[in-house]
Amino acid sequence: MAKVEVRVLGCGDAFGSGGRFQTCFLVSTGREKFLIDCGATALIAMRRFGVDPGTIDCVFLSHLHGDHFAGLPFLLLEAQFVGHRERPLTIVGPPGMRQRLHDAQEVLFPGSSRVSWRFPLHLIELEPDRTERCGQVAVTAYPVAHPSGAPSFALRFACGRRLIGYSGDTEWTDQLIEVAKGADLLITECYAFERNSSHHLDFATLSRRRTDLQAKRVLLTHMSQDMLDRVDKIDWEIAEDGLLLEL
Repeated sequence: MAKVEVRVLGCGDAFGSGGRFQTCFLVSTGREKFLIDCGATALIAMRRFGVDPGTIDCVFLSHLHGDHFAGLPFLLLEAQFVGHRERPLTIVGPPGMRQRLHDAQEVLFPGSSRVSWRFPLHLIELEPDRTERCGQVAVTAYPVAHPSGAPSFALRFACGRRLIGYSGDTEWTDQLIEVAKGADLLITECYAFERNSSHHLDFATLSRRRTDLQAKRVLLTHMSQDMLDRVDKIDWEIAEDGLLLEL
């Protein structure tokens, strides 16, 4: 399989800390392109970094907070009315995704949930600890601790011989050990420097558990201003909007 590339389209938190776009990662396998999460600013980030939304085959969602999924109504309408998309698009997310997406569409663009899409649109809801395939990519969902009105997951992707782990948003849970095990890249949130919020990871906790995270490479993302003010004091790899990684 060709090399796998990961482009950071957005690595910010929900509050615009550091002027960063909200969470969205583009993974290119050579055959397929997919998004990991699709925050409200995802389409803007694609324009900024020269990514054609029409080339996205699949979108995988970790959980249903707006900074991780609210870009979908914009992405779908762009595909319908601007990109004139014809190729299929698959959206994979937690149980409850169909209803939450419908509600978001109606709140943001009333009537848009009833559009007759010009392209095949497939919605798949994940089950915990079960592997789902989208084209050549396999994803396994691991339940984590982050209330979002629906199950929240960490995700583990198999792209040929390359493995990518993604924490989503969560406080520490031993599920992350399995998500990280043997991964070529673990993308993990690091919201604060020290624990100051439940349901989120912090650098102090990650540092204590670093040996448990048996990934070849760890990338910190989803940082609050508290964490951003201290990045010069740590030697971990830090996500930046526009960053390109090769696996």
